[in-house]
Amino acid sequence: MKRRRFLILLLALGLFSCKDKEPAPQKELVQEPVVTAAYGCAPQTVDTAWYQGDNKAPLLDGLDVLHYPITTSEPEAQKYFDQGLVLSYGFNHAEAARSFYYATKLDPECAMCYWGYALVLGPNYNAGMEADNYQRAYEAVQKAKKLSKNATAKEQALINALAARYVAEPVDDRRQLDVAYSDAMKQVYQKFPDDPDIAALYAESVMDLYPWDLYDHEGNPREWTPGVIALLEKLMKQNPDHPGAHHFYIHATEASNAPERALASAKKFDDGLVPGAGHLMHMPAHTYIQTGDYHKGSLANIRAVEVDSAYVTLCHAQGIYPLAYYPHNYHFLAATATLEGNSDWALQGANELAERIHPDVMKAPGWATLQHYYMIPYFVEVKFGKWDQLLSRKLSDTLLYPQAISHYARGMAYLGKKNIPKAKAKLRELHKFSKDERLKDMKLWEINSMHSIVEIAEKVLKGEILASEGKFDESINQLQKAVALEDALNFQEPPDWFFSVRHNLGAVQLEAGKFEDAIKTLEEDLKNYPKNGWAEHGLKLAYQKMGDREKLEEIESRLKNSWATADVALASSRIK
Repeated sequence: MKRRRFLILLLALGLFSCKDKEPAPQKELVQEPVVTAAYGCAPQTVDTAWYQGDNKAPLLDGLDVLHYPITTSEPEAQKYFDQGLVLSYGFNHAEAARSFYYATKLDPECAMCYWGYALVLGPNYNAGMEADNYQRAYEAVQKAKKLSKNATAKEQALINALAARYVAEPVDDRRQLDVAYSDAMKQVYQKFPDDPDIAALYAESVMDLYPWDLYDHEGNPREWTPGVIALLEKLMKQNPDHPGAHHFYIHATEASNAPERALASAKKFDDGLVPGAGHLMHMPAHTYIQTGDYHKGSLANIRAVEVDSAYVTLCHAQGIYPLAYYPHNYHFLAATATLEGNSDWALQGANELAERIHPDVMKAPGWATLQHYYMIPYFVEVKFGKWDQLLSRKLSDTLLYPQAISHYARGMAYLGKKNIPKAKAKLRELHKFSKDERLKDMKLWEINSMHSIVEIAEKVLKGEILASEGKFDESINQLQKAVALEDALNFQEPPDWFFSVRHNLGAVQLEAGKFEDAIKTLEEDLKNYPKNGWAEHGLKLAYQKMGDREKLEEIESRLKNSWATADVALASSRIK
């Protein structure tokens, strides 16, 4: 195993480097994730140490896809500025900051280099502003204003707009500042409507006001969403290869009733629009999980892992990108591979994800989400019925959430092995955790509480225990409550409940002989997860039991596609 990891790491190192050289030849797609060695010591959650040294920012292969001319006398500063802008569009804000900052060293008179540095220190669609960035961002934009007398009118407009975003000291609620910045960017866009980057930055500024809140639970757009969609579609029509536009468009459509609108954007990244940006290579999966193209989603994340593993290893990256964005590729791979029925990829993704979660970091304030990442292997092993494998796991950490999920998973494993007394013992332990109010304060990227996840887990385990005892009505009641809790979760990709409770509910309804109810449950599931073979296997069993040969032939035909890359056989909508 160690030798395999070493060989794969060497392979990853050949993908691209942190210094100028000829682009590496494109390698063929590998059929498993490329991995790097697990952290040997606690990684840093911020990168302030980099700025304290006399460091040179790297120039990365595969990012030279955009040129935004600025007022500078140094060609190298222009190169770093362009790279910083692409990195910002790829949500690698810390590396973008290093690029912009180094550009200011190359040309200390370049106002736009300071503008870029200040831009990426601010909040974004996935995260708020870090407290230690306030002073840096404020000083940078003030420096940009001071130097802007030699800048163009367009550059002055961008700098003045950004100046509305920052104050010298951290504030508890910075919404007023973000609104002021977005309003200012609207004016800049109206003055320069043909500038693609101004259009992209304006669209992003609006999205940043409503992070992960562009649609309601039914997929209907919020009042602010249509304007963003129209702006991005106009931008992509005029500039078909703009990386920011395609990235933002995937996010702007993924929670909608028509996520397929972003399939063209997904293909752009699949085809290598920005081959050096791991997060952009990953982004097609956000569309594919919504359109039911799960295998494509898995392949997108494998490609993203290849790029990010090389970047993190060679550049010794610190901060949120290696701690969250890079592992998120494995997180997403575990989800899409499970939905396509590929247990090998799903378990690899889940285990590699857990290995990248350092115990010290997931204990730190603001990093509770990593506790959820750490437990994804448990969810995946439950889904694929890996009971012995699951029971052999030793949970070394005593953190609240991992303990709760461990009780859930082990309870499901004991139930799978027909040991109902031990399953009930685990349910009793899980019940204690479901009453712990501290879990309500632990959030998954500030979107859903871990308490909600534990509540769902308790009801699923209880429902499955009741079903094993033949108490189907009570079981269905519990599972329906779990479905309601799952449906109430705020949108997240992949979903924070790993995986659909309707697969459990549909299976129990089938066991209870409630075939019509099961069909209704599983058809509803297919609206949430189109073309997923778990639900389709449940429908197959329902039509078999009902003797509906026409529907049976139809579902068997669908399964030839949805289960084509699976490595497990199913008899129902969940493994018992």
